[in-house]
Amino acid sequence: MSKRSFRTALVVVMASVVLLLGVAGYLANRAFSYPEERHAGGGTAIQVEIPTRTSFPRVATLLQQKGVIARPSWFRLYAMWRGDTTNVKAGKYALRDNLTPKEVLDIIITGVKEKTVQVTLPEGLHMLEYFDLLAEKGIADAKALEALARDREFLAAHAIAGDTVDGYLFPDTYDFRLGEKPSTVLERLINRHRAVWNELTQKYGRQLTKLKQQMSWSDRDVLTLASIVEKEAVEPGERPRIAQVFLNRLTSKSFSPKRLETDPTIRYGCMVPLQKSAGCKSWTTGDRLRRAQLDDSDNPYNTYRHEGLPPGPISNPGKGSMAAAINPDGSGFFYFVARDSRHHVFSTTFDEHKRAVDKYQR
Repeated sequence: MSKRSFRTALVVVMASVVLLLGVAGYLANRAFSYPEERHAGGGTAIQVEIPTRTSFPRVATLLQQKGVIARPSWFRLYAMWRGDTTNVKAGKYALRDNLTPKEVLDIIITGVKEKTVQVTLPEGLHMLEYFDLLAEKGIADAKALEALARDREFLAAHAIAGDTVDGYLFPDTYDFRLGEKPSTVLERLINRHRAVWNELTQKYGRQLTKLKQQMSWSDRDVLTLASIVEKEAVEPGERPRIAQVFLNRLTSKSFSPKRLETDPTIRYGCMVPLQKSAGCKSWTTGDRLRRAQLDDSDNPYNTYRHEGLPPGPISNPGKGSMAAAINPDGSGFFYFVARDSRHHVFSTTFDEHKRAVDKYQR
């Protein structure tokens, strides 16, 4: 090769190297400046929803289609460099069309701060009362909750034997998102109930086993007793005694017929079951029970007419009433009557009970 040809070749190589270095430098500069490059726009608000389990390439494409970013491939490379391709949170975002890639990525990995609302579900209410409270707070639709609470597949999936979820919705204070799925709401309440029930069965395992064997009961039967105790007791200390009164009525040979004779069961049978008796249809919620309801044998929850427990729980009991049903106090009383707004007078014989009724109720 001549010197002239060599020099020409060297010049070409040098020029190519300079060009490549220039291109590399340009690309490097663009890469380093990319995160802070503001997208061309006038600050227009753009709503973008990122569904759950959306891949990052799909996220980048979605943002580009909505006009939030310009180069989805660059956005992917930038997220890969930061190690954030798997940190994107699903949700509905309020973005703008003039954000930088850094601002966009920061927002979607931080996630939407979802608005939550607190609701207190008191002890002793039935499911329809709970659903009204949840609906008032905007957490879920009452009718949708009720439909799921009666759904046989849902009940079977959660090992609930019965027509509704009543008894298995634990009373507590909860934080829920607005517009939550009915299944999410019910499952959270059911899971809380299960956790408390398991805690009690560990603490009172021997007593529970003895009670179930003595009465030939299931866990649901014990829960049904607890739901009645919750409706009758006001003073926490009286719960084990009230539970014992009902057990005495069911087990004592001297007490016949073996009826619990408690008003809250009748009211439940007139309010919650889909099929209602004629006596229930003639009753207005909130009114006093009258002879048409007290004598109504067609109401399966009428414990003045039917012996034993009602078909299922009549309220959602708290921890104290569940503990009382599992571990009653062992006393020998068969009757009780309200002495004031919180306390009861307990009696062993019907004559004693009549005198207490005359004294405190008449």
